[in-house]
Amino acid sequence: MMVAIKSQVQELLKSAGVNIAGDLSVPPNAEMGDLSFACFNIAKEWKINPAEAAKNIKSKLEIVPIANRGSRLAVGRNLELGITERIEVAGPYVNFYLNTSALAKLVLDEIQKQKNNYGENELGKGKKIIIEYPSNNTHKEFHIGHLRNVCIGNVLARLYEKSGYKVYSVNYLNDFGNHVAKCLWGLFKFHKDEKPPANKQKWLGDIYAEASRYLKDHPGAAGEVAEVQKKIEEKDPELWPMFMATRQWSLEKFKEIFKQLGVKHLAVWYEKDLKDQGQKITDELVQKGVAKTGEGGAIIIDLSQYNLDVAMLRKSNGAGLYLTSDLPLAMSKFKKFKVDESIVITGTEQNFYFKQLHKILEIIGFQKKFTHIGYGLVNLKQGKMSSRLGNVILYEDLHDEIYEKLKIESTQRHADWSEKKIDQTAHILTMAALKFDMQKHEAAKNITFDVQESTSFNGFTGPYILYVVARINSILKKSIKSLRSIKSVKFDLLNQPEEKQLLLLLAKYEDVVKSALAEYNPSVITRYCFDLAQQFNDFYNKHSVLNAENKDLVAARLQLSLAVKNVLENALGLLTIDTAEEM
Repeated sequence: MMVAIKSQVQELLKSAGVNIAGDLSVPPNAEMGDLSFACFNIAKEWKINPAEAAKNIKSKLEIVPIANRGSRLAVGRNLELGITERIEVAGPYVNFYLNTSALAKLVLDEIQKQKNNYGENELGKGKKIIIEYPSNNTHKEFHIGHLRNVCIGNVLARLYEKSGYKVYSVNYLNDFGNHVAKCLWGLFKFHKDEKPPANKQKWLGDIYAEASRYLKDHPGAAGEVAEVQKKIEEKDPELWPMFMATRQWSLEKFKEIFKQLGVKHLAVWYEKDLKDQGQKITDELVQKGVAKTGEGGAIIIDLSQYNLDVAMLRKSNGAGLYLTSDLPLAMSKFKKFKVDESIVITGTEQNFYFKQLHKILEIIGFQKKFTHIGYGLVNLKQGKMSSRLGNVILYEDLHDEIYEKLKIESTQRHADWSEKKIDQTAHILTMAALKFDMQKHEAAKNITFDVQESTSFNGFTGPYILYVVARINSILKKSIKSLRSIKSVKFDLLNQPEEKQLLLLLAKYEDVVKSALAEYNPSVITRYCFDLAQQFNDFYNKHSVLNAENKDLVAARLQLSLAVKNVLENALGLLTIDTAEEM
């Protein structure tokens, strides 16, 4: 929508002789106009100073109202300005002030027409993309770091879909690595005769953390773990059944969590199914001279000429590593889905590793488009989490803590609600609090999760955004008859500054979607939700909707409120956050 608005202004500039392509920017405050054109480049072409160029442009665009045209204005006696109301010069800038009524008709008509499709674009039409997330490990906890991965993956998948791409969401489960060996070693060493508790996945995570702490204090036991790893890869008949059983415990819990978080994978790869293929590729790379035997018998690829150090494909004892499996995985994804690009989302601590992986794929001739998106750690207030040390916040524990807190608040606010309604509302608010807070910072930044802050109904939080949507729902519910009776809207009645700022934000939504995708940055969406919700509250606190001066103004403001609700729900949908009818 903003593109259409800018194109009208650019047409005006062309009529003033500005044929150089230039971006229209948004001034820092509304007093300086709604769109601004910098005259530095055109001044060079005209061989005058920028301030003089700005005055020159304005002189060619003197505005003369045309009688009986309402909001329609003209330049001179012929050229119509359309959405532009007036033009001012500020030094080297030409500032354009948009007509609120014309803006309202353009924006609100489009939102009413497009509804859930408003904000979509066709940047990726005909293209296919695969997104791998959250790449979690069996035999380990699903903690809030994994939650952040899921949130980013969900948003990116929806951003790509809204931009016309065919999206394949997949997962790769590391069910065969050293962590599995540690867990099973710890199980046999410390818990062999114990009966597993109800939450078997959590039990496995606790055992892994216990084993890691023990090995830190007793490094001599590392050889025992290495032997377990080797036996797993060899499918030892005594160990394999326990491996498969414990693996299934993890898969069942992950399935439950993914359903709750709205994750839908079209395909899942497992390391146990790729390791043999990776070993074969490693042998082929040695035969071709791409890889070689390093000290102690390990298989390596020297990437130092690319400033990527040395990458290890196989341990000296013959066991594989992450690279051993990631090479066939990368090839399998392109073979199965024939996509244009493969995206993997992991923590930023793996940035260097993925540079090595992508370089090796390039060297061996598998030159496809690979993208790695790294996200920052989720920390406790007392410091960095570590599943090896056991000081992680489990997703389930955090979810339950927030749910109970919000359930109590909902009960206190609505003593007349049924238990079912309170439960449903508390669940929606819990998901909003978790998902929104995980997304409100740039993906690469480390964050510290704060339960009190994330569940607040004021400020930059998910519950606050949902509260604003519920407020609009209340307004619309009280005016159902008025909404149904609206045959036409008098947009010229929408002329207040707060209404204009709402309209400009609504017009900006498509650009927000594009920007969030281009930067792989979901925080662009959360910030937009907050800005739009806050602007609506500002409008609502200063201007009555249902008790406006006349029925026509009520109708116009109802249409504006409905548009805000629609766009907020669209944006929250990108974050996979549902809204509550009332709160």
